[in-house]
Amino acid sequence: QVQLVESGGGLVQPGGSLRLSCAASGSVFSIGVMGWYRQALGKQRELVARIGRDGSTDYGDSVKGRFTISRDNAKNTVYLQMSSLMSEDTAVYSCSAQHSLTRKDYWGQGTQVTVSS
Repeated sequence: QVQLVESGGGLVQPGGSLRLSCAASGSVFSIGVMGWYRQALGKQRELVARIGRDGSTDYGDSVKGRFTISRDNAKNTVYLQMSSLMSEDTAVYSCSAQHSLTRKDYWGQGTQVTVSS
């Protein structure tokens, strides 16, 4: 089992920045890809960004050039640096970790990000 705990959400003004963190514990040796997803009110969950153990990354189209995902394998932590935030980025952001062999997905509890003046 893998447990994920997110932190760093909150209220930020349009154009501002915010950094999310997600710390993994438990069977961390089994973790392959880690990522961030978000779900806005009334919308489907969408990929924000994901990163492999080798540092390879993949971003959702709406955040390319504004968000950066990174990972510290020694700390079993993944980060999401968000810049140039817009109201459309308002959502619950959830961290995910995928078992490298079974492809089972583990999820954090989510953290609210609200972009508003």
